[in-house]
Amino acid sequence: MKYIGAHVSAGGGVENTPRNASAIGANAFALFTKNQRQWSAAPLSATSIEAFRTRCAEAGFSPAQILPHDSYLINLGNPEAEPLEKSRRAFLDEMQRCEQLGLDRLNFHPGAHLGKISEEACLSRVAESINWALASTKGVTAVIENTAGQGSNIGYRFEHLARIIEQVEDRSRVGVCIDTCHAFAAGYDLTTERSCEEVFAAFDRIVGFEYLRGMHLNDSMKPLGSRVDRHQSLGEGALGWTVFRYIMKDRRFDGIPLILETPDESRWPEEIRVLRSMVEED
Repeated sequence: MKYIGAHVSAGGGVENTPRNASAIGANAFALFTKNQRQWSAAPLSATSIEAFRTRCAEAGFSPAQILPHDSYLINLGNPEAEPLEKSRRAFLDEMQRCEQLGLDRLNFHPGAHLGKISEEACLSRVAESINWALASTKGVTAVIENTAGQGSNIGYRFEHLARIIEQVEDRSRVGVCIDTCHAFAAGYDLTTERSCEEVFAAFDRIVGFEYLRGMHLNDSMKPLGSRVDRHQSLGEGALGWTVFRYIMKDRRFDGIPLILETPDESRWPEEIRVLRSMVEED
């Protein structure tokens, strides 16, 4: 079963996200459990938690169909002690919010070295941060998202994701999310069926499909290897439709949230419909 949706608004409370997802014809969704551009937020109320759980059940959304995303401010690989501690505590809060909502995964960008430490040292700091957060939570998997490699961000190579996972103590609670735009911008050609086969074979060899916990389906405004993260509506960027048809036809991508983060929200219902029609093609 393909779980296809989008990153929907949590305006008015997280309890509104299941209904927002249903309204666009989705059977999966992503959300922020707090304002993604602020360090702190009021705790989730018991009323919001209960309403979220109830509405998910009513709409048929299980945890396997939901991919919450953490704050953009968090840098689990920060080279400096004080901001690293701040990021870790914010990440722990996000993990605990997922626990409260009954969600089983949290998607996050791994971090950036800021030009002050090596990539390898930064990868190790991310793994240490994950270990620290997992030790204080239960039932929630830390899902590392690949990046476009913009600026000093790590995570733009499959080897980076694998290196982080290697250093996580409880590998049953670590996974990855592959963003198609980020992969393409980082230099992974996804424009032909053959190149898709090669890229995902490399992913399986280096990381392993057993760690795949979600995907972000985005076209790219920028060309292959640009290292610039700019999403585009499906079929209108440098990627085109091939990779999305490939994903829809391949059962290795079943049973995980496949989430649109394309820029025109008004087009999400149609993009979901087109993706679903690809699954149904002979």
